[in-house]
Amino acid sequence: MTLALPAAAAPAPRRQVFVATALAGVAGTMLIGGMLAIWVLLRERVVSAGERFPDSYIIPEVPSNVMLITVWSLCLFAQWAVYAARRSDRAHTALALGVVFLMGLAYVNAQAFVYVDMGVVLADSAYGALFYAVTGTMAALVIAGLVYTVVAAFRSLGGRDREVELISAHAMYWYFIAAAYSAVWFVVYVTK
Repeated sequence: MTLALPAAAAPAPRRQVFVATALAGVAGTMLIGGMLAIWVLLRERVVSAGERFPDSYIIPEVPSNVMLITVWSLCLFAQWAVYAARRSDRAHTALALGVVFLMGLAYVNAQAFVYVDMGVVLADSAYGALFYAVTGTMAALVIAGLVYTVVAAFRSLGGRDREVELISAHAMYWYFIAAAYSAVWFVVYVTK
């Protein structure tokens, strides 16, 4: 009779993509939060001096509200992709990721419309520079989310059905985008 040790426990699942996405969300939150803090500080100084902020620009409310609805809809469809991926339903995973991509493009389109409609001059005042910095950073984060969506679609639909973690991390990124844009929407587009 030989004595042997029992088999080792299965290794814990690695969650590098999920943790990295969470850290990217925290970094993005700090970035957007810092930019909005500077915006509020500048707005407070201008308003306390008795001037109007923004000075002569009219903010189009319909496209900014459409962007808000779009980013929260993105969360719904990204969560649908997680639901479908957990059940190994490739057709619905593909459809959900496709809708996420189209909704992200709709956000970018609405932001481009806001830029054209407002016609903010970058070098005219501090408002122009801050407006493009905050909204441009938000647009860049959404474009990064579109790239994330394409990568998630290729990996999950390309034969790696078991990678639900990637789709979950993808959904978490869009939740971050929705929360960040909600703050940008309120501070930049609503608080005039």
